[in-house]
Amino acid sequence: MANIRDVADSAGVSVATVSRALQQPERVSPKTRSKVMTAVELVGYKPNLMAVKFRSGKTHNLVVLVPTVANVFFARVISGMQETAAELGYSILLANTLGNPDIESHYAKMVSTSQADGLIQLRALNPLDDSMINDNGLLPMVNACEVIDEGKYPTVALDNRAAAKAMTEHLLTLGHTRIAMIKGPHSSPLTQDRLSGYKDALNDANIAFDDSLLFPGDFTLHAGYNAGVIIAQQTQRPTAVFCENDETAIGAMQALKQAGLRIPEDISVAGFDDIAFSAFCDPPLTTIAQPAEEFGRTAVSLLIDVINGKIRKAPKVIMPFELIARGSTGPAQIV
Repeated sequence: MANIRDVADSAGVSVATVSRALQQPERVSPKTRSKVMTAVELVGYKPNLMAVKFRSGKTHNLVVLVPTVANVFFARVISGMQETAAELGYSILLANTLGNPDIESHYAKMVSTSQADGLIQLRALNPLDDSMINDNGLLPMVNACEVIDEGKYPTVALDNRAAAKAMTEHLLTLGHTRIAMIKGPHSSPLTQDRLSGYKDALNDANIAFDDSLLFPGDFTLHAGYNAGVIIAQQTQRPTAVFCENDETAIGAMQALKQAGLRIPEDISVAGFDDIAFSAFCDPPLTTIAQPAEEFGRTAVSLLIDVINGKIRKAPKVIMPFELIARGSTGPAQIV
């Protein structure tokens, strides 16, 4: 039966390097780690992973709490997480929480009971107890996408207010002054920040905010469609609709087109996220692009740094955005 010395000889490294690659992969360069893992397969070495984890005091498991795996944006974030976790020798344990605090608390206990080393939370709720704060004053957690800033863990977010303001300004430059907004869930910080950005742009343009132009939603196709039906029936219809995510926008576009409205000739529609489907709508959707996969990669890297005690204060990483103008927005119709 192959042993660790056989792996070291095959990989051309020391036994200590093989041990580090298996127990603390983040301390070994990706090139060396790849050589070691190739040698492990080549010689047929079967390490006792439970013993390795016991000696290191780490499971190399990370819990990820996602509000819904049905959301296309979150799927891209998770893809980035898995890629970086694998590179650094960690596994992802994914929990589809449906935004339920009880479910989140259940999976968070995996960290407190040493079944996982840390967690990434994708909505604005901290499920960990302060008793888990490490020697550097941080919880073994990263809050990404939808965040609350408690200063106890790193956060990875977009400046949603600035992005929403940029999109509203884009519609204003096209001559739209009556701009509707289909919102996300009322409790979501994303909803509030994007609404604030919308208001900022209107205020800068000296256009009075009109709450009759706000429509409730929950970031789903169905919510967008329902709001689109109502908008299409209005006698004093807005000339543009800004949706707080792309799925909402796609649903709204379907309802508006079914009502006989042309996009963008009769009404412009804009979204947020730049999911893959947005470029293939009819017409293609104007939207705010945010680097979903990079959200995931950054969150995992930060969490592993927290776990290894490399971070002494909670960084706040702000990701970039880009406004992508496509065929769903055009000049306001002059009546």
